[in-house]
Amino acid sequence: MHEITFCQNAVEIMQEFGQQNNARRITAVWMEVGAFSCVEPEALKFCFDLVCRQTLAEGCELHLDTPAAESWCYDCRQDIHLLSPGVLLCPQCGGRNVRVIADDGMKIKRIEIE
Repeated sequence: MHEITFCQNAVEIMQEFGQQNNARRITAVWMEVGAFSCVEPEALKFCFDLVCRQTLAEGCELHLDTPAAESWCYDCRQDIHLLSPGVLLCPQCGGRNVRVIADDGMKIKRIEIE
């Protein structure tokens, strides 16, 4: 389960930000998880609460955005939704001439402190 590692890294960054800005606590964070990150949102939320314990972020509200991958099939000339990140095959025409724009990581978009 790499969700715990994502959360540990995020909380380290949040702690550093909070300390640099003399925060008493971190109240909320907005994160974006890439479509190809293979992260389970519910597992991430669970791990986040655990990792935040006894830090400036304890009780922090997590706002999680999970945008879908943007995919285009050059053969049938339309936007498509891939059935699996590892299979670059158009579900409409079966073509392999597919362009994918998707992230495989996690970004902290905003941190709210007191």
